[in-house]
Parts: sequence; structure tokens; C-alpha cells
Amino acid sequence: MTWTSDAVTEDGVAEREFVIERDGSAIPGVVWSPSQGVADRLLLLGHGGTADKRADYIQEVARLAVGRGMEAVAIDGPGHGDRALDDLPLDQEMVDLERFEDVWHRGGGTAGIVADWQVTIDFIESQRETRPTGWWGLSMGTMMGLPLAAADERISVAVLGLMGDWGPNGADLVRLAPDVICPLWFLVQWDDEIVPRETSLALFDRLGSHRKTLHANPGAHAEVPASEVMASIGYLDRYLR
Repeated sequence: MTWTSDAVTEDGVAEREFVIERDGSAIPGVVWSPSQGVADRLLLLGHGGTADKRADYIQEVARLAVGRGMEAVAIDGPGHGDRALDDLPLDQEMVDLERFEDVWHRGGGTAGIVADWQVTIDFIESQRETRPTGWWGLSMGTMMGLPLAAADERISVAVLGLMGDWGPNGADLVRLAPDVICPLWFLVQWDDEIVPRETSLALFDRLGSHRKTLHANPGAHAEVPASEVMASIGYLDRYLR
């Protein structure tokens, strides 16, 4: 577990990369922090399928979080970014569900990604301290974040969505959803061409939290309104405080 770059500061945001070793595999990640002062809350960011830890929207969410005094962390999911499989590349222009499912399971599946995130939290806490911690992740970000929130009580609030009770780890999501009891903000795109709307509603219904709210907007999978993203960060900010 080590830092692999010095901090680079731009517009009040300090950015630094790291790599964690787990069971012989390298897990690359990046941390965004306020360039001045100390962040007293931590936000974990889960990217979507075919994206990576430096996807434009992940960096945008990270900067919104830093602007509210948080520190943000993202890692590459299995088969994505710097963990891509050369023999099974993913196409960002067209989601191949069969190929995506193969990548997911070869990368360790649900148990593997939960372990990846737990060692990431351990590493960040070893460098800083234990702080209120939240999750923001849509689509594949929910495939990662829902099981993590079910398994790790350090996740005290989460933004999830664009995912249903189907897909590569659909059975795991169905099984674990009742164990997610932290406050939740759940996003659905009403005209989602990838994740059927009814499957998202079914997953939301299974989530165990008594403090959960559903936000549905018209549009396709990748058309989440910018105002919804900003509002979700405000939600995390309030609960983490």
C-alpha cells in the first residue's frame, strides 16, 4: 500500500494517486482533498461500467465533494481502467452485457470488490483517521456500493441507483439489499435503455433502510440531470455532518 504520485493542486483541490496490493493484485486509486485545511468526512466514489476512477463525472463529483469540505476516493473496478483485461476489453460506446459479466466475475465478483473497497478504506484511514464515510455510485457503482454498505458499518449514508435486481451480481444485490440500513438516495432514469425501470424499482423496494428516498427523472441511462447530482452531494453532506 503506497502513494504513487505527489499531490497535484488545482483550483483548491489536491489530487494524489495510490496503489494497494490485495492477494497479489494491484488496486489503483486516486484521492481528492481540499488543498487547505483538513477534510473531516470521507466520500467513496464508485464508477460505472466501462468507465474508470478518472471518468469525467467521477472527477466532477469529487470536486463537488471537496468543495463541501470532504475528501473523495475512487478506485478502478475489476476489468476497468488500469485493471483492464487485455483479452477482454470493454467498449465504452456499446455496453456488451455478456462481456461485462465475464469481466466482473474474473475480477473477483461481489466478494472481491467488497474486499477491494475495505482495504482501500483501511489504507485511507491509516493515512488520516476514521471519519464519517459515505458512498456515491451509480450503475456499476451500485453493484459495488450496495454490497459494501451491507457488509461494512463504516458506510453511514449512500447514493445509489441506475441498477436493478438483475445483471452480473443481481442475485447478490437481491440477497444483500435488506442488510443496507443506512440513509439512502436512490436514482432511477425512467427511460433507461440498459437497466429496465421495473428492476430498479424492485431493488429499491428491497433495500432495508427506513430512510430511503427515490428520485426518478425522464431520460436514458446516462442522462442523469446535473441538478440531481448536485442535490445528491448536498444530501451526503447533510448526513455526514
